[in-house]
Amino acid sequence: RKVTALLNKLTMQKFDSISDQVIAWANKSEKEKDGRTLVQVIRLVFEKAIDEAIWSEMYARLWRKMMEQISSKPIAGGQLFRKYMLNRCQKDFERASRDEAAKAVIRQSKEGGTEKVALYSDEYYAAQKAKRQGLGLIKFIGEFFKLQMLTERIMHECVKKLLGNVENPEEEEIESLCTLLTTVGASFDTPRARAHMEVYFSRMKELSKNQNVSLRMQFMLQDMIELRERKWESRNA
Repeated sequence: RKVTALLNKLTMQKFDSISDQVIAWANKSEKEKDGRTLVQVIRLVFEKAIDEAIWSEMYARLWRKMMEQISSKPIAGGQLFRKYMLNRCQKDFERASRDEAAKAVIRQSKEGGTEKVALYSDEYYAAQKAKRQGLGLIKFIGEFFKLQMLTERIMHECVKKLLGNVENPEEEEIESLCTLLTTVGASFDTPRARAHMEVYFSRMKELSKNQNVSLRMQFMLQDMIELRERKWESRNA
């Protein structure tokens, strides 16, 4: 509860003092054989980060600071962070991409199937939460990459997975792809990755003209293509 209260107060202005207190809590694991306090703190930070995507850069910075400063007793803190991050990202990423029930509920509500799905039903809220956290996870993954905590290879795997269904893609896949590339584009689009990026954006151009893709997603893809043409500078820059 104390850690949750600290995370609720975390801002960029209070980052140093609050993050030091969170790390002090995590370091209570020094006296534990199984490191359960550390595992609990890691889980709380991760949950908070994917639920509040607007602050994902701040939570990624907190994660890196914790990796660097957590005590190595009784278990290697930094090592545990990396292992948890990779396992959790992979598990949540795969679950989000196959959560057909959540997708069906959102799709029905968009198609006006209110007789089957009450707009404010528990299923609808659960589906919206799953979608929000899925996009939050994608943004968090992108922020990890920008802080050099995830490799380029893992980023390519994520993009390829999201672009795997070119014929009849899910909206969630396209939105996740655009969220990821908006987050990492400037760091990811290097001369070394150029060949891969050309293939990705060629597929995205095809998708932006695909009749199976909703107009909203077509516009989102078009915005991404234009963002890259502007060398990842936003229109307002």
